Amino acid sequence: MESLKTESIPPPPAVIGSIKAGFDTIAAHITAILMPLLLDLFLWLGPRLSLEKWYLNLVPQVAESWRILGISADQIQKMNQQNLELLPQFNLFWLLRTFPIGISSLVSGPFFSREAPGTPLHLSVVQVTSGWDLLRWLVLLFLIGWIGGAFYFQLVARLIPRDGRLPSLSPTRIIGQSMLISVFWSMIVFMLGMPIFLFMAILFGVSPILGQVAIFAFSLLSMWLIVPLFFWPHGVFLRNENALKAIWSSWKLARFALPASSMFVLTTFLLGVGLNYLWAIPPSRSWMALVGLIGHAFVTTALLAASFIYYRDMNAWLTMVIERMRTRPLMRT
Repeated sequence: MESLKTESIPPPPAVIGSIKAGFDTIAAHITAILMPLLLDLFLWLGPRLSLEKWYLNLVPQVAESWRILGISADQIQKMNQQNLELLPQFNLFWLLRTFPIGISSLVSGPFFSREAPGTPLHLSVVQVTSGWDLLRWLVLLFLIGWIGGAFYFQLVARLIPRDGRLPSLSPTRIIGQSMLISVFWSMIVFMLGMPIFLFMAILFGVSPILGQVAIFAFSLLSMWLIVPLFFWPHGVFLRNENALKAIWSSWKLARFALPASSMFVLTTFLLGVGLNYLWAIPPSRSWMALVGLIGHAFVTTALLAASFIYYRDMNAWLTMVIERMRTRPLMRT
């Protein structure tokens, strides 16, 4: 008969305990919420970057392209009218909120009011005038978003002690690694998302029931991808790893602690999204919306801190478990 004679292994880090620690950390360092708050204030009260003028110049070419595809004149007119109604509500500055590393924002999300002007102030509008102008703006906005997101993540990560000391990274390294992660992340999402989207569209065309079953199956399987992607930046900011090593570390965490880690990711997602509905209750034309922006900045920064704490503690727990498994093998009795 064989039995495992080892010391009792403590339980893995608790999800609620990590989230509470994240809120306590940000409550003790409240200035950490300034970056998301300032971004939201700029997107709410600052100028809008509009595509309306550029689109109006393209209307004849766009209409001709649709006509070649066999779309009727009435449908073309209707689509143009819909686009012209939506464009004044769109703000290209929303692209300052980059993924997966970026400064959190309520205004750029799906909850905040999209009605123009949507603020208690009179807004100025900056127009994109050409395709080259659009390209320059896209490059500039993504660069600012990536750089700002890198410093935001570093700011929060520095609040999380590691082995009795604070992690310290050079600005050039965190910016470079953040850009690599953002580019790789976009490529992964695009390469996996497009085939899945097409496959789901075909299934829904065949049978809505098959499509719903496929959505459920993909939702279960997606945790194998979501957890490594979710904790990908954490290795860079907490363990000074490069982008490739960080994804490997995140994959190992998902492999050995998937149920608990997926529960943490799901809990933080539901908590963040659920509270966004609360923060978006004040109308965007009222100064009361400022209360929602402050609440959102605090909660999202606290959840980010909680994710760093959970990643640190889970890796420490896994290291301890693996070490005990190596040093205390199965003994025969």
